[in-house]
Amino acid sequence: MDNYGKNNPRKEIEEAIAERNVSKLLLISGMLHGHFCPGSAMGVKAGTLAVNELKVASTGMEEVIAIVETNSCFSDGIQMVTGCSFGNNALIYRDFGKTAVTLTRRSGEAVRLALKTGNSPMDRYPEAAELFQKVIRDRSGTEEDDKKLRRLWVDISFDMLDVPDEELFTIDHIRIDVPSYARIFSSTQCSICGENIMEPRARLIGGRPVCIPCSGQAFYQLSGDGMSIIVSGPDK
Repeated sequence: MDNYGKNNPRKEIEEAIAERNVSKLLLISGMLHGHFCPGSAMGVKAGTLAVNELKVASTGMEEVIAIVETNSCFSDGIQMVTGCSFGNNALIYRDFGKTAVTLTRRSGEAVRLALKTGNSPMDRYPEAAELFQKVIRDRSGTEEDDKKLRRLWVDISFDMLDVPDEELFTIDHIRIDVPSYARIFSSTQCSICGENIMEPRARLIGGRPVCIPCSGQAFYQLSGDGMSIIVSGPDK
């Protein structure tokens, strides 16, 4: 790897953001998301607009925080453009079910973008909405329906990039209370399975540390349905 990548792994992304080259950003986002879809395209647009509005750049060290209100495709576009992810502790998920994001500095200066009513891809592209209902929601589409939807999704994704930002999103400059930096915890070992556990996630049973799966206690899980509490331990 040359010094270009070593000194700033996000340089190419930052240049595209500054140029508002959302087509390039969507292409890069597809590497993370796995395909092109209108949801991730809206995340790319919202992320680009938020970063430019706030005039920030993330180094993945929590100096910039993104708060997403949905666990949909939109959030992958946000993570890629803003550089805020679960792994670098700069992404906060609020299970509101809204296509919205708040980007904030540590100072609390923030900008919140939300998709305007009537402007979702389903509203704008009824043919794709009908196919989506059949193929994705009902799981009743044919192989040809699936291929047609995928082709439409690519076209619509890049078409959405041309819609003016102010037509798609409400934009509010606000101030918020920013969570503290992520705490660094020591690890301990589960006395049953022997795997290491972050100390605050360990449970004491008989005076010995036990991981949540071995304890059989309830835990939180984020899935396609949002946050839920699971009462039985997962298989290892």
